[in-house]
Amino acid sequence: MSGVSPTDLGIHAARAALQRAEVAPDQVGAVLAGNMAPGDSFQYMLPRHIGLYAGVPIDVPALMVQRICGTGFELFRQAGLHLRDGVEVALVAGTESMTRNPIAAFEHRTGFKLGAPVQFEDFMWEALKDPAAGVDMIGTAENLARRYGITRAEVDAYASRSFERALAAQASGFLAGEIAPLTPQTFEREGYVPRTLRLPPKVERLEADTHPRPSPVEALARLRPVHAGGVQTAGNSSALVDAAAAAVVAGGAYARDWQARTGRTPLARVVAAAVVGVPPEIMGIGPAPAIRLLLARTGLALEAIERFEINEAQGAQVLAVARELGLDLERLNVNGGAIALGHPLAATGVRLTLTCARELRRCGGRYGIAAACIGGGQGIALLLENPAATA
Repeated sequence: MSGVSPTDLGIHAARAALQRAEVAPDQVGAVLAGNMAPGDSFQYMLPRHIGLYAGVPIDVPALMVQRICGTGFELFRQAGLHLRDGVEVALVAGTESMTRNPIAAFEHRTGFKLGAPVQFEDFMWEALKDPAAGVDMIGTAENLARRYGITRAEVDAYASRSFERALAAQASGFLAGEIAPLTPQTFEREGYVPRTLRLPPKVERLEADTHPRPSPVEALARLRPVHAGGVQTAGNSSALVDAAAAAVVAGGAYARDWQARTGRTPLARVVAAAVVGVPPEIMGIGPAPAIRLLLARTGLALEAIERFEINEAQGAQVLAVARELGLDLERLNVNGGAIALGHPLAATGVRLTLTCARELRRCGGRYGIAAACIGGGQGIALLLENPAATA
């Protein structure tokens, strides 16, 4: 969807979230949006435009949030801080157009020297490297594979299962429950220039993720590793995709009034959040200490958590986290993960949180954790509670 601005993806998701939540835009007291790589020249305005074209009152402020792969989770954390300070309802939206990541030049503002090389860089490729540790993100997963004794066969088997679970979740209709079909449309606000969302030629409607595909272990095993002798390939690493995800976050008093008005139970309660730092060269282990800190803060045991959604940045990375914590893989990413569905950076945390909440509702579980590693060496985790399980 290289023709679609991340701002327009975010507006579409925000409007859908408000509509599904049965919350009028004029009830929103804060807009929080996340986006990593600019998809056009107007990224500075992205949070404000998402709020404006979602119909939020013009006097409601907007904030850009950035914590790389943890941005979507940080949106919920920041929403909690806004609620603490008196906001009743926050609109959060993470949006990313990976196919619009720019080819950038950072050294030519003052002009070109005669005969000097033109220093253009692939923003996406260069951003996947950590110059402090001298390693790219795939390399950090290879470090974890060596440290935890994870083999190529194990990584491919995990990736194949991610695809299989995602395809099953699509076939059952589960994933459709968190997708707002995308169609060509115009976003209008009186007194301002309309925005038009255009899909690729001959595409009239998008209503399902396009990356999941049958991926047997035998097919994955034929792919060449990114680094010689390594375990990570294009088939067992997260896919680079375009997407936006949004949610409505409200305080307890508003939620109780909303429940009385609509007769519905809130999808989930965000109980707590935790963020930690880890060595950059093994950044992928970040969810493990973040989850441990989250459990320590809430007094819960790991066994009390019935579902985990941990971002599959790379297959070896998520397996290392599972091995470090002793996780039961039958409770982890049961509807597939980013290897199958993709990892649109700022949108991922919102998507994982919503998927975790919906899966808790489906299975009747009480507690779930959504988490991700973060490039540069961090980890973030959210603890969710299913209100229907405590009623």
